[in-house]
Amino acid sequence: MEVKIINKSHHQLPAYETIQSAGMDLRANLEAPITLQPMQRCLVPTGLFMALPAGYEAQVRPRSGLAIKKGITVLNSPGTIDADYRGEICVILINLSQEPFVINDGERIAQMVISNYEQVEWNQVEVLDDTERGAGGFGHTGR
Repeated sequence: MEVKIINKSHHQLPAYETIQSAGMDLRANLEAPITLQPMQRCLVPTGLFMALPAGYEAQVRPRSGLAIKKGITVLNSPGTIDADYRGEICVILINLSQEPFVINDGERIAQMVISNYEQVEWNQVEVLDDTERGAGGFGHTGR
């Protein structure tokens, strides 16, 4: 699938690191480093703008290495970039650790997955089909 993209950063375009990777790393595009204090959140620009085809979205997700090693995650995970959005791709990061974290220019801050979707048409009814699970909620199946 071909996607139109504008790169106003001075970094390479997001790319798949392996042949079967689902996500591409997004890099911070900063004039100066950002120090993210514990429990602080910030919006990190990437310098990227794109036009996804209708029926597709981009999902912005945490990088597992940053999450486990540094406690840095994407606050609205996954963040959705709609096909009709034309603004800069930015990432909302939060520091869940107890130590300050410095975000440098060019640092890989999140990953992006392109996914197709369908929009639904609601069919309002009075009764839903029965299933084995029924209305069982969180933890209903036990251990």
